[in-house]
Amino acid sequence: MTSTVQHPVHRAVHHPLTVGFDLDMTLVDSRPGIAAAYRVLVAETGVPIDIDLVVSRLGPPLEAELANWFPAAEVPAAAGLYRAAYPDHAIAPSTALAGARESVAAVRALGGRAIVVTAKNEPHAKLHLSYLGIEPDTVIGSLWAEAKGEALREQGAQVYVGDHTGDVRGARVAGALSVGVATGPCDAAELRTAGADVVLADLTGFPAWLAAFAEEQAA
Repeated sequence: MTSTVQHPVHRAVHHPLTVGFDLDMTLVDSRPGIAAAYRVLVAETGVPIDIDLVVSRLGPPLEAELANWFPAAEVPAAAGLYRAAYPDHAIAPSTALAGARESVAAVRALGGRAIVVTAKNEPHAKLHLSYLGIEPDTVIGSLWAEAKGEALREQGAQVYVGDHTGDVRGARVAGALSVGVATGPCDAAELRTAGADVVLADLTGFPAWLAAFAEEQAA
């Protein structure tokens, strides 16, 4: 009896439509900002980092990237320096990707919830979104790949939109439909091979796709 009452609801708040979005290279072109924060890190530590390489493969958590440049014992301190520099150096240079605002608005126009689930830490994700005037209902940070799926499942997401094969894996864990956008490090073929259900060149095509998806769901 107790267990029946306690399990109702990882999906307790179940809305007609909940769509999750990744942040970096899905909604936001954060490459200029991330590069700027890395330049500060290089200046402060003296450690040479190929910043062009770093921004060409965004997706995994910060610590995973830093492990390519710092001994394991030094990664936490390097991450701390990078994150301390981030608000002042990384927010202003970063821009909204084409169709980002319209895609979040399209979810709202259908009476749905738009959520952001990202590997970036939550405070910095919120700074980006606020600066760019993108207003999701919920922002959940510091999750990567399959771990994103747990949060998406708890939020009742039916769709997850991302630019990386890790995002496809997260959607799979959540039982959500995976929409890949080829605006990040993974091209359309990689996203399809990873199992994306839908692949778009960018978010400009998302509102029309979403309208058709919602109509099909309602039929």
